[in-house]
Amino acid sequence: MTDVHTPAQRSFNMSRIRNRNTRPEMVVRSLVHRMGYRYRLHRKDLPGKPDLVFPSRRKIIFVHGCFFHMHDCRYGNVTPKQNAEFWRAKRLSNVERDQRNVAALEQAGWKVLQVWECQTRTPEQLGPMLRNFLS
Repeated sequence: MTDVHTPAQRSFNMSRIRNRNTRPEMVVRSLVHRMGYRYRLHRKDLPGKPDLVFPSRRKIIFVHGCFFHMHDCRYGNVTPKQNAEFWRAKRLSNVERDQRNVAALEQAGWKVLQVWECQTRTPEQLGPMLRNFLS
């Protein structure tokens, strides 16, 4: 089955997918900042370049997209019809990389929280979870 977009359109669409300052990440950052916590962004010296780093607390928050990191919600369970094998391998490698990064961070003494894109859709439930993790 062929792609519904031309290669140029597909390339343009994929180029618009960001890896920083995404809407879910901005929701988490806003909630955490309103709670009074201060953080560092995307520290390159840590495995996985975590989204939010709280150095004094030795805590880290990753904000993952449900599709790209295969969350077990309805958004993460989507299976693309086009180029299905490529996407399966790509998403599985993302999950394996995430597991390696979390293990390395925990080995180094960091506490890690993974926040999923679908959780950011209900900030009233996400807020208490973040506060509990950071306190």
